[in-house]
Amino acid sequence: MQKLNFPSYSFRFKNSENKVAIFDEIRKKFVVLTPEEWVRQHTVFYLMEACNFPKSLLNVEKQVKINGMNKRYDIVVFNSDGSIFLIVECKQPNVPISQNTFDQIARYNFILKAEYLMVTNGLNHYFCQMDFEKEQYTFLKELPKYMK
Repeated sequence: MQKLNFPSYSFRFKNSENKVAIFDEIRKKFVVLTPEEWVRQHTVFYLMEACNFPKSLLNVEKQVKINGMNKRYDIVVFNSDGSIFLIVECKQPNVPISQNTFDQIARYNFILKAEYLMVTNGLNHYFCQMDFEKEQYTFLKELPKYMK
């Protein structure tokens, strides 16, 4: 798999039915290793190790209804009170981050109401803080670290 713009992490792999799988620490199972999954797993470790979010506050690939349609978010980080701190949208490395990507995560956030957004293709990472009153987001250099 391609080298990403993240620190180096230790992953567990296995071969199954001629496909490589990677162990997802959050879902507690092996999942097929696609380019997008490679980005997703690096992002999970980044959130746990660089940002200090407890594993128990992370959720990966869950379904959410947006305008009556079933969609799946990549990663959500919860606050300890159950509200949503962060939504992450992951793209595979060869997919450039575009306005469409930000529009997608913004649509999710109309429902989920996260304080922060992260968009990454593993090479480029964008962090935003929401301003719900002005219905806009402000770009940040990095995400805030987890504070108990």
